[in-house]
Amino acid sequence: MTNDFDEMYDTFKALLESFPPPEAVKRLEQFGVGHEIVEQIRERHERHALLIKELEEPQAVVRDNRITWYTGPQPKDKCWPAIVDLLRQDGWPDKPAITSLDDSSSRVVSLLNHPKERSFATRGLVVGHVQSGKTTNFTSVMAKAADRGYKLFIVLAGIHNGLRRQTQARLVQQLVEPNPSLWSQLTGLDHDFTPQENPASYFGNKNKTHVLCVVKKNASVLRKLAKWLDKASDYLADCPALIIDDEADQATVATKSINPLILNIMSTLPRSAYVGYTASPFANLLIDPSAENLYPKDFVVSLPKPPGHFGTEVLFGRYALDGDAPDSVDDGYDMIRSVPDEDVAAVRPGTRAEVDGFEPTITDTLRRAVEYFWMVTAARRVRGVKNPHNTMLIHTSVNTAVHNSFRRPLEHLRDRAMRSLGDPAFISRLRHLWEEESLRVPSEDFGESKVPFDQIEPALQAVLQNCRVIMDNSASEDRLDYENGPIVAIAVGGNTLSRGLTLEGLSVSYFVRAVSAYDTLLQMGRWFGFRNGYADLPRIWMTDELAEWFRHLATVETEMRRDIDVYMTESESPLTFAVRLRTHPALRVTAAAKMRAAVTAASSYGGMRVQTHFFHTNAKWLQRNIDAARTLIAASCENMTQLDDRSFDGRYIFRGVPHSIVTDFLSQYQFHEKSPENDAGLIGGYIRKRVATGSLRRWNIAIVGTPKGKGQDFDFAPKVTIGRVNRARLDLSNPEPDFADIKTLMSRRDAAVDLAGDTAKLTEKEIATERRKQLPDTGLLVLYPIDKISAPNPSKKLRAPLDAQEHVLGVGLVFPTPRDRDSEVAGYIAADLSKVKIEEEDYSLLLDSEDA
Repeated sequence: MTNDFDEMYDTFKALLESFPPPEAVKRLEQFGVGHEIVEQIRERHERHALLIKELEEPQAVVRDNRITWYTGPQPKDKCWPAIVDLLRQDGWPDKPAITSLDDSSSRVVSLLNHPKERSFATRGLVVGHVQSGKTTNFTSVMAKAADRGYKLFIVLAGIHNGLRRQTQARLVQQLVEPNPSLWSQLTGLDHDFTPQENPASYFGNKNKTHVLCVVKKNASVLRKLAKWLDKASDYLADCPALIIDDEADQATVATKSINPLILNIMSTLPRSAYVGYTASPFANLLIDPSAENLYPKDFVVSLPKPPGHFGTEVLFGRYALDGDAPDSVDDGYDMIRSVPDEDVAAVRPGTRAEVDGFEPTITDTLRRAVEYFWMVTAARRVRGVKNPHNTMLIHTSVNTAVHNSFRRPLEHLRDRAMRSLGDPAFISRLRHLWEEESLRVPSEDFGESKVPFDQIEPALQAVLQNCRVIMDNSASEDRLDYENGPIVAIAVGGNTLSRGLTLEGLSVSYFVRAVSAYDTLLQMGRWFGFRNGYADLPRIWMTDELAEWFRHLATVETEMRRDIDVYMTESESPLTFAVRLRTHPALRVTAAAKMRAAVTAASSYGGMRVQTHFFHTNAKWLQRNIDAARTLIAASCENMTQLDDRSFDGRYIFRGVPHSIVTDFLSQYQFHEKSPENDAGLIGGYIRKRVATGSLRRWNIAIVGTPKGKGQDFDFAPKVTIGRVNRARLDLSNPEPDFADIKTLMSRRDAAVDLAGDTAKLTEKEIATERRKQLPDTGLLVLYPIDKISAPNPSKKLRAPLDAQEHVLGVGLVFPTPRDRDSEVAGYIAADLSKVKIEEEDYSLLLDSEDA
């Protein structure tokens, strides 16, 4: 009986090649298969589909009632097994790497429509990490979709020829070459789409091959493709198509030329699925879902960060989010080197008028970066790292004339270094730089062995002989080419190097380009990715301001991904899906045109924790905050309903304090101007709106410090004395005067200080649940007396003494989650960019030039 059932199930799987699951079930019934057997077959199929649907990773938020028809690879598949073979040849382990790729690509395919449905227009988004293997993921999705019957594959590969060519080469290598008889190509390595004479030869009934088309997001190219597909309409009714939009946030969203053309192409394809891939989905998630556009209405998938991936947080650290303890938030690796502000003018013209005739100067920081790159290349050769390519990126401007001006001074620096290899002073300087860098980032922390300088020195001559200076921009003919043997290259460029393109063996970056939007800044970071065999060696030279922007961006990115995960676990539909995006004083979320649906936002603090981490260090500013805190405690003593004196443990709690005392404090306390999320006006307005609905009328005021009597006492009021806490600041190479960034103030334990019971081991979610039970309408304000010296723990390499002129008062606020719709404080927190020198992305390449 079991064998008969298995044979019947195999028949059902064969039917799935030609029919969606509901129709395949009907066919079984038409064949005379009994109702009970049909139900068992359907239940087995749904169990297999459920295994894909309920994978722990990747997380996905899916439109209601979307059928998960795909049950994973099948024995007769050809395209996906070929990719697995290639990955194993490249050294990928089955677990976790290939298994994770199999799971994540299967989940995406399961969210596409069955290729035999009569008509569909799926729209989805896959969110990955910069340089984390998104191309491998969508190639795997294409392979599995091809194995199930998708016919036409259109890949929108950025706006530059370099990325289009690189993507074409990858897809040919992994899809076409292993199964050449299964594929036809409309594009090649050296040519974008050009119309073919006979569409029937590609889409007619006699042609069973899959069709591959890799194009730039260029208006002229897409117009030709749309026109050709329109002429082929007679053959497209039975042609399931998958459109992959690589770097989907670039050019696709809210562009007058590209967006309508993509929609036009989709309109020619009765069965089409559009899937955007991006590491910076800020723009995509701010599209108006109700408009006719490419909003991911059907699904959003969040890919997990692969093991060993260098991301924003790993390199730059980030600020604490709700649930983070101060000691648990990493400061990042000590791999960022500071470029003084005075150096910027030497490598980047200040205005457009200064571009003509600009001559860069090789500053000390740029010289150190280049010399370190040569030594890294030598060290990698000593280690025998598998990836033979070595690249340094210099990115100071989008202007091609500025790029070209670097060639002569860089080649002069290389030639002079070649002549100086016998100079003891030059070798001594290199040795000192190598030893200094090796000490700051120990190789052992990354499972590597330190390469002594005595082994590097003999390899330097060959490195310098191999080193080329390449201008890679839209106007240059000399491009990075990793296909013709190992290269050692110092690449100077702009937008052609900033998106999607993989810079092989990238180890050193010199980056002073100013940008104004989160997504642009994130994509500029070509140093993110994998550094197998040399994870201890990468370095980035940039200004302290840019490093702080990236640190803030790491916080935004982490918060966004947490929100995505929260919405996914709560089974929200993509049509109601939205993420909170923090603002930054000098960064817009994304380009203004892309934000049209988000310019009117609302700020709500329900369920949130707000804390200070930026401070001025002058005595006058700090004394005003001390006075405000002492006034708050004096008023709390007079108006509280209960006092919990835990001074033995370094804590006081004043319960039942009227909200007016809290709002009075907020009007007196000074938040640092770099902290727009700590806007006293917005917070006060939010409290008053909640009070009007019967909530937040009473507050608990806590003081968190250390036990008194140890020589670090701070007096808040008569009989209210507590020991000061220690919060060291981030150690910046060129610290801004009168400024300190402590990164993290509150611990998770502090957010539960006023709750009853043992809260020490509660998670953030459990704390929120307990607060809803115990204190559903009571806010919590926590004061921290911070010692003005605050020397760092010796193990914290990236910290320095606070060195303020007066003791610092930190503030944290914890808002309970409202029982019903939250009170919103209207007003999008806009960024004032009037004093920030920025370079916008150049989208002229989207128009009619095909040569970029």
